[in-house]
Amino acid sequence: MDGHALLMSLTADAPRPDASERLAQLFDTHYGRLYSLARRLTRSTDEARDAVQDTFLRAARSPHSIPWGMPHEEAWLVRVLINICRDAWRKQAVRSRAAAAPAPLVDRRGVESELVARSTIWRALDALPPRRRAILILYELEGAAIPAIARLLGVRAVTVRWHLSVGRRELARVIGSER
Repeated sequence: MDGHALLMSLTADAPRPDASERLAQLFDTHYGRLYSLARRLTRSTDEARDAVQDTFLRAARSPHSIPWGMPHEEAWLVRVLINICRDAWRKQAVRSRAAAAPAPLVDRRGVESELVARSTIWRALDALPPRRRAILILYELEGAAIPAIARLLGVRAVTVRWHLSVGRRELARVIGSER
């Protein structure tokens, strides 16, 4: 038996620490590496610290999901850290798009323009075949999800997507011809 196999058998037979001890060991072992990675992924030291803290919070919430062994536990923590940073990037992108979006135009003409718009939409919807009209109304007005619409109508999700695509084009054509 070589030294590596002996070391593996000793670590496999060693009692495993409880969750709080393990989390403390993970923190002591991996904090520096995770912080330096987070510092490269974020804009400030505060964001980096927050990302590392969130990583260890997720580890504390589900300590049983962290694999045992140095390369595996480090890989798990790094994946969690990167996912946290990705989530932050997505949130920031949404916020910046929302901030850059122009303010919606408020129609000051009142109820008359709303009634004209509503009647135009309903006339355009009436021009559609019944199934396409139903799918558009369920999706656009009722907010139903594509899989739910597919189950409700007994068709496949791809068929619902196709009807949505064609229906939107037909609506645009009908509304455009009424102007």
